[in-house]
Amino acid sequence: MLMKNNKKKETHHNEGLMGKTRQRMGDLFTSTQVLGRTQVIGCVAVEVTQRCNLDCTLCYLSEHSQSVSDIPIEEVFRRLDDVLEHYGEGTHVQITGGDPTLRKHSELIEIVRYAADIGLYPALFTNGIAATRKLLTQLAEVGLQDVAFHVDTTQRREGYQTEMDLHQLRKDYIERARGLGLMVVFNTTVHVGNFNHIPQLVRFFIEHSADIGLVSFQLQAETGRGEWGSRDALITQQSMKKQIESGVARSLPWGVVDFGHGDCHSYMPTTVVNNRVFPVIANRDLFGQFLKDFQHIRADRHVKQHQLLAHYGLALLKQPRWWWPALSYAARQVQQMGRHLVLGRGRVHKLSFFMQNFMDADGLEQERIDACSFMVMTADGPVSMCEHNARRDDFILQPLTIEKANGVKEYYVPLPEIPKFKKVSGGN
Repeated sequence: MLMKNNKKKETHHNEGLMGKTRQRMGDLFTSTQVLGRTQVIGCVAVEVTQRCNLDCTLCYLSEHSQSVSDIPIEEVFRRLDDVLEHYGEGTHVQITGGDPTLRKHSELIEIVRYAADIGLYPALFTNGIAATRKLLTQLAEVGLQDVAFHVDTTQRREGYQTEMDLHQLRKDYIERARGLGLMVVFNTTVHVGNFNHIPQLVRFFIEHSADIGLVSFQLQAETGRGEWGSRDALITQQSMKKQIESGVARSLPWGVVDFGHGDCHSYMPTTVVNNRVFPVIANRDLFGQFLKDFQHIRADRHVKQHQLLAHYGLALLKQPRWWWPALSYAARQVQQMGRHLVLGRGRVHKLSFFMQNFMDADGLEQERIDACSFMVMTADGPVSMCEHNARRDDFILQPLTIEKANGVKEYYVPLPEIPKFKKVSGGN
């Protein structure tokens, strides 16, 4: 009975959070808007360190970041609790930084364990340099769901001049994560220097779609200590869509799925068969109706495929009006894939393309901030990622009072030239 009551409370809590999201989205809550229906938020970042082992030409960190001490693990746990309170179970939480692998590994493992234990879906966001096979194995064992490797030419890695040169590094990272049950993501910052390489990069991702679940392209923005500033007029959401289409060798039905604000994100779920790309859904009206009728099913990438099929199959049996549309959809998909299903021996891989259009620090738009799907959990609650990057020092240089497990309170000061901890009061 207690478990049933807890489940009811959790469901009621999540329904309330969905309602708040719908209210926050306002006119952006269209019939095909994912936020407020199947997800409360896209993801939430929890920064566990400000330190990094690269000096990128496009960087969201501040000039003080490298000197800032890591926030105590108790504060990290508290922020993870806040993620759960604000957005509910199943929220995707980015364990990030700086580069989180520079934090003491035993603490990083405990952070991931805690996130998973309270019902969040933790992902490690890293440049991969210190993300060894051993560390990834340890993190996977305590509940890590995804590993997102950021690899591109802004990082000035010695010996790598082009995005194609970096393919060897990407292959190495894929191997490190192989067989651990992690979804592998690759993040790429797009700038004028690699814009023309995007089609070749997309083809690489397609060829390795058996191992990669999602690729994210982040358009150049001036947010932190980077050297290059705002992006060239060449780089827009529209021009990037064309570059991706050039890589997949076909047009894609962009705009079917709404994910947050349209000026911030573009999302294209696809399947890959025999290195050919096929959109998952091309009909906006059909998707809108589907979202309305089946929004109670959590279509999350962490739900096992056979479980998801079982959930949808059972739901379809209860709604006969969907029998014909479902059969027609399946038939069209098989017809499109045609001989490639045979040539690919029936292997179908999921590969999603995601585009992040971050705002410059001096060009924030309130409507986009209000509808943000990518938040950072700070000491004072969630803040839009773009707003956080624009005012990073306001957040990372903030002194904090930390309550230890034994009840002792300590005063944390982020810069080492000031004593890091001072006891405030004794325990109970």
